[in-house]
Amino acid sequence: MTRALVFPGQGSQAVGMGKELYDAFPAAKAVFDEVDEALGEKLSDVIFNGPEDQLTLTANTQPALMAVSLAAFAVLKEKGFDLASSAAYVAGHSLGEYSALAAAGTFSVGDAAKLLRTRGSAMQAAVPVGKGAMAALLGLDWETASAVAVEAAGDEVCSAANDNVEGQVVISGHKGAVERAAELAKEKGAKRAVMLPVSAPFHCALMQPAADAMQEALANADMSAPSVPVIANVTAAPTTDPDEIKKLLVQQVTGTVRWRESVAKMVELGVDRMVEIGAGKVLSGMVRRNPGIEGSNIAGPDDIEAFLASL
Repeated sequence: MTRALVFPGQGSQAVGMGKELYDAFPAAKAVFDEVDEALGEKLSDVIFNGPEDQLTLTANTQPALMAVSLAAFAVLKEKGFDLASSAAYVAGHSLGEYSALAAAGTFSVGDAAKLLRTRGSAMQAAVPVGKGAMAALLGLDWETASAVAVEAAGDEVCSAANDNVEGQVVISGHKGAVERAAELAKEKGAKRAVMLPVSAPFHCALMQPAADAMQEALANADMSAPSVPVIANVTAAPTTDPDEIKKLLVQQVTGTVRWRESVAKMVELGVDRMVEIGAGKVLSGMVRRNPGIEGSNIAGPDDIEAFLASL
């Protein structure tokens, strides 16, 4: 069995996530404490107790999801799980790529928290609230969904942001353009077009100010080569080169998250089991739509014991 670890992105958050890990394992508590110290505030209190509107602020959501993923991973490590010998690849959806890289030793937990706070704040600040939007187009292939976005854009921005699985493409851009694209998608045969409850239009050209902010932040970041290759969002290809990773993380802010292709690449490379580390079951759910791959998730103490027993 060839295993990959995958790490969730925005949308998987929920108040109370990670609390069982924090209470049960000193290794998990240490991760939350490190994140709190790095940020100079008790983000863990918001993660465990809310309020939800504070957790869903992008500047909080991004380091929060990373903290939960890395807390679960820290417990696995403490119990003897060795990434380099037990997994062939890591990958993460959008902000989850930072979680994947931290798990593989590229960033420390504290540095990842600071980078994601910068990333989340810059992404929120890039576009005034209400000016941008995102929508999920269901039932269209990648090529059709991309063409719909281009046709609807006019003199505004509208592009394909996330290629999640076959028949599920998320578009992003100016609110009016995204609304036009949603209507056009239905005319082109989409089963549904769903406007998403997001605070900013991620992964499109409107995020360029955030990409500039991340270029500056990453230029000063302390980075090591990951212990296993990371499948990068923007290339859907493996890399271990810190300089390349830095460039790809900057491109990722405005670029498409090529998740469908990333999963396909891992399958092509021999992966037949993907384990989602952290909150929710979004990625493991997507994985199960690919025949021949086993998908599971690790979010709490019981999941950890079951996973270790399966090794």
